Amino acid sequence: MFVKLIQFLGIMLYVLVAGVMWGTWLALGRTMTRYDATTFLTDGKHMISNLATVMAVLMISAATVGVLMVVLLFRQSRTAGWLALAGLLLIFAVIAVTLSIEVPIDNKIKTWTTATLPSNWQNIRAQWAAFHTLRTFLSLAAVAAAVGAALTTRSVPASGRTPARAHGDYW
Repeated sequence: MFVKLIQFLGIMLYVLVAGVMWGTWLALGRTMTRYDATTFLTDGKHMISNLATVMAVLMISAATVGVLMVVLLFRQSRTAGWLALAGLLLIFAVIAVTLSIEVPIDNKIKTWTTATLPSNWQNIRAQWAAFHTLRTFLSLAAVAAAVGAALTTRSVPASGRTPARAHGDYW
């Protein structure tokens, strides 16, 4: 039961991370490269302000629960363990892209005004959008891996014995 609870929590955290990435990509990421400077700075600063702390907490929580999920699942099922590990590595990749590329760009944007925009601000914006697309799809793949891990595990009865398979039960 504890393993299923950890899997549920892990999947929910992965979904929350992916949901924010997906929503941002779907609503803004595909068109923000066409915004004028004023709109870009206004929207960008609102997004940074609204999401920075929340996403830090969500990503750290997802990675932490993901590690626990991997450890527990490898004890129960190698297939589930490998899928959970794939999901965790994908979440680590999302965090790496966020910390190495997106956050430094966000920190620049926070200081810009329309009067102080650097001459290459459109290239920087395009870089942010491209890497946001990457981390969006990495996070969606992490969700798929975590769900796959959950679908490949069976509950083990209190006796510790694996239940007999029913006809057609391939999981």
